Amino acid sequence: MARTLWSVSDLHVTWSANRGRVERLQAADPGDWLIVAGDVAERIDIVVDTLARLRRRFARVIWTPGNHELFARSTDRFKGRERYLRLVELLREVGVDTPEDEYPVFGGVTVVPLFTLYDYSFRPAGMSAEEALTAARDARATLDDELLIAPYVDIPAWCAERVDYSHRRLAETDGPTLLINHWPLVVEPTLRMAKPQMALWCGTTATRDFTTRYRAIGAIHGHLHMPEEIRVDGVPHFDVSLGYPFEQEHMPRRAWPLPALRTG
Repeated sequence: MARTLWSVSDLHVTWSANRGRVERLQAADPGDWLIVAGDVAERIDIVVDTLARLRRRFARVIWTPGNHELFARSTDRFKGRERYLRLVELLREVGVDTPEDEYPVFGGVTVVPLFTLYDYSFRPAGMSAEEALTAARDARATLDDELLIAPYVDIPAWCAERVDYSHRRLAETDGPTLLINHWPLVVEPTLRMAKPQMALWCGTTATRDFTTRYRAIGAIHGHLHMPEEIRVDGVPHFDVSLGYPFEQEHMPRRAWPLPALRTG
């Protein structure tokens, strides 16, 4: 039986046009799976409801968080690490795979949802993280993460913990892998950004060797809202962002969702 593992990210379903597109997402075959590589929405209930609806239409849904799922305000009950763990708990209840679960295997390929965050290391050589952050603020090129995530958790420390955790789990895998992360695993996809200072919030150099070290046949990411495929060290990296409606008319025409793997 032919099956497809589809991949999407950056659904931003609080935009009505995007919500309509997501509601029309359907499996081509009852055995199809779906990757959702982060940035579904900002509210926990909307994230869970959206993914639960997709889970009813796909045989398996594999999610990894983006920065928008982690956004919180001071009045929110769940912030920082607790927010992530709450999402994991609720998504497990509706049958969605998370980075904390056993990695599923599709057509002989281990599908690995990662959650590695960023540590401000995507910055110019010779510049410290603080200098780079100051330059980004001066250029008015910061992300809302500084207001909605950073006050509640030490992001670089959390990033280091997540990278170590991912290394330990990946070391236990055998055979080919497909790596999924909201943030790109290598810096190259960020080099086309209109505001290069924003790369600070786009990943970590600590994941540079993940694809080669762990036998990846490909890497799926979002975050940049720049759908494209590039090859780094011989491995394809796919940005599968839907992005905001006002961006979509300027994006290159492409298949969406992207078929990441096929069997049969």
